[in-house]
Amino acid sequence: MNILNLLSDIEKVDPEVFDRLDSRRRVFQHLSGLGGKLAAAAVPLALGAVLNKAYAGATATQASVLEVLNYALLLEHLEANFYNLGMVNTSITGGLSANNVKALNTIRADENNHVIFLRGVISAAPFSSTPVNPAVSDFDYTGAQGGARAALFPDVLSNAATFLAVAQALEDTGVRAYKGSATDLMANKTVLEAALNIHSVEARHAARLRTMRRGGALTDRASLVAAVPGSASTSPKSWVTGRDANGPAPGKTDAVYGPGTPATGTAATIFFPAEDNLTQASANIATLLNSAAIAGLTSPNATLAASEAFDEPLDMATVKAIARNFVRTGTPTFALLS
Repeated sequence: MNILNLLSDIEKVDPEVFDRLDSRRRVFQHLSGLGGKLAAAAVPLALGAVLNKAYAGATATQASVLEVLNYALLLEHLEANFYNLGMVNTSITGGLSANNVKALNTIRADENNHVIFLRGVISAAPFSSTPVNPAVSDFDYTGAQGGARAALFPDVLSNAATFLAVAQALEDTGVRAYKGSATDLMANKTVLEAALNIHSVEARHAARLRTMRRGGALTDRASLVAAVPGSASTSPKSWVTGRDANGPAPGKTDAVYGPGTPATGTAATIFFPAEDNLTQASANIATLLNSAAIAGLTSPNATLAASEAFDEPLDMATVKAIARNFVRTGTPTFALLS
C-alpha cells in the first residue's frame, strides 16, 4: 500500500483535507510517530486515526448546507413580513420621526433583499431545490400563535413602541442564529461568506433599533418609556450587555439572550452559552481585564465589558422555538419550525 498515493487520492476528493489538520507536514509527523517501519496491515488504522481528526466535526447532528439555507430563508421571511406589515401601517409610522421611518424602511428593504438572495441561491445549482415559501397569513406577530394562547404583544402592529421592541428581539435573534449556523456552512465557503455578510447587516439593524429605542424614536417619549411594563431595557445600549435584562420584554424575550441547547450528539466543542458568557477560547476576559488594570475596566465594569465585547451563537432548535412564538399553530410554517 502506497500511503502517499492514498493521501493524494483523498486530497483530490477533498482539496481542503490538509487544512482541516494542522498542516501537511503534521500529517506525516503523526504517521512517522508510529515507528520507522509501519507494517502494511497497520496503515489503515494509522490513516484512520489521522482522518478522524480531520473530520471529527462532521457529526450526524450537523445540518446540511441546504437545510441551513432554508432555515435562514424562513427567518428572513419572518423579519421581512414583519416590516412589510408594520411600515405600511400609519399607527406605526405616525409615531416615528421621518428619519426613523426612513431607517426602518432601509431595514425592510434589506430583509426583503435577503429573502430574494436566499431564494435564488437555493433555486440555483448546485442545490437546484425549491425554497421554503411561507404564506404571510402563517405569521402572527402578536405572539398568540393564531389564537392558541394569550397574545404576548397584542398591540405590536398598532403601537410603535411595541413594534420597535419586537423588532429588536427579532434582529438580536437573527444575529445569533447566523453565527450559530456558521459551522454547518463550512463545507461551502461561498455560502458561508454570504451568510457572514448577512450576519453583519443583521447586527447593524439590531444596533440601529437599539439606538432608536434609547434615543426616543417616538414622538411621544412617555410612550417609549411605558411601552413594555416592567422592562429593564426600554433604553438599551447599542450592543448587548450581559443577558440584556432579558431583552425588551422580560419574561417573553428571555430566550433571545439566554443559552442554547445543542442537539443530542453534537460535538462537545460546539456549545451555545448565554450572552453573559465571559469565557472566550478558555480565557476569562473579565479576569484578564482586571489583571491589565485598565482605567475604568476593572471589576465590576470588567464583567460588563467582557460580555459586551463578544456576541454568542445560538443553535437552530432554540432559534426555531423563538420563531414559533410568531407563527400560527397548524400551519406548514409552524411544522417547519417544530
